[in-house]
Amino acid sequence: MTDMSTQLIHHGYKPPAGFEAVNPAVQKASTIIFPTVAALRQRDWKHKTGYTYGLHGTPTTFTLEERIATLEGGQFCTLVPSGLAAVALVDMALLRAGDEVLIPDNAYGPNKTFAQHELAGWGVRFRYYDPMQPTDLAAKLSGQTRLVWLEAPGSITLEFPDLPALVAVVKAHGDVHPQGIVTALDNTWGAGIAFNAFELGADISVQALTKYPSGGADVLMGSVVTRDEALHHLVHFCHMRVGYGVAGNDAELVLRGLGSMALRYAAQDSATRTLAAWLQQQPQIEAVLHPALAGSPGHATWQRDCTAAACLLSIVFKAGYPQAQVDRFCDSLQLFRLGYSWAGPMSLCVPYDVPAIRTTPWPFQGGLVRFSIGLEAVADLQADLANALAAMQYS
Repeated sequence: MTDMSTQLIHHGYKPPAGFEAVNPAVQKASTIIFPTVAALRQRDWKHKTGYTYGLHGTPTTFTLEERIATLEGGQFCTLVPSGLAAVALVDMALLRAGDEVLIPDNAYGPNKTFAQHELAGWGVRFRYYDPMQPTDLAAKLSGQTRLVWLEAPGSITLEFPDLPALVAVVKAHGDVHPQGIVTALDNTWGAGIAFNAFELGADISVQALTKYPSGGADVLMGSVVTRDEALHHLVHFCHMRVGYGVAGNDAELVLRGLGSMALRYAAQDSATRTLAAWLQQQPQIEAVLHPALAGSPGHATWQRDCTAAACLLSIVFKAGYPQAQVDRFCDSLQLFRLGYSWAGPMSLCVPYDVPAIRTTPWPFQGGLVRFSIGLEAVADLQADLANALAAMQYS
């Protein structure tokens, strides 16, 4: 008689077909089983017509990829372990020694540090440009430029650039590189809801699915979406070679979050605008940075190109409040917890030293704090802010 352990591993029972539930099943695998050698040799993971190995996809990850592609208005999606992994994958897929990448000076910090360390070490040149000045981008494009990163709005300082104008500059200079210049947008803020990256001209859209698609502050994942199949294959084959993979349970969490994503985005957008308008009236504050606020950098462009805003706002204190006061303000908040990331249910805040992380001039002297507005009651958040502001002492 076959040993019990063998029987348990090679058990003959197959559940009946036809089971269907609201949420997709979670399929977890490294090894995929083939019925025959012929099937093993014929399976094609490249076009999602079959399964060959867990890294190349399961029914769960294929389902999530298709839904993210739809969310973004694209056709092809590749999942990666984080938003930063999505940025790094695009860089690795497109750039070679001797190439150049241009990055907005106000971009997501790890995008810049990946260029400073890994890309530079691989012989790839990088330069920063002012995203609020398309002429600055035009002046910096060269015969070595292969990739231009876009971000809307800018990380931390939330300037909203003229994306169509930046793309037009790149397309006008597209023949300076023999393979053309690719534009890649970090669309985590827009999330496929505030605007369509491809309708505004981007070739690639990346997201940190960690943020809005998940919504629970408990999973890390990213995506790379394109409309062009050849460009997708450049990214997807690089993805295969570097061994990126996402877990089935993580994909499950993002799939579950997608159903409420539009509702959460709208609720957090509304709360953030309410608090931004209130903060503008507070005497301790020099400026409130939020694309939907009149006077915030790029507001007119946001108004033209977007239908929504996200949950982020930044405030700049008047110069008479030293950094120690700004830090104590953050420490004194009860509902805004100190922590990185955003778009989860809990409101967060982090102080930043902006001049230390950008090369273009920064017009303010006071300290900056970025807030992520969660799903708490707006009145409670406002009261928390009011109490912390009241304790500020002007020097």
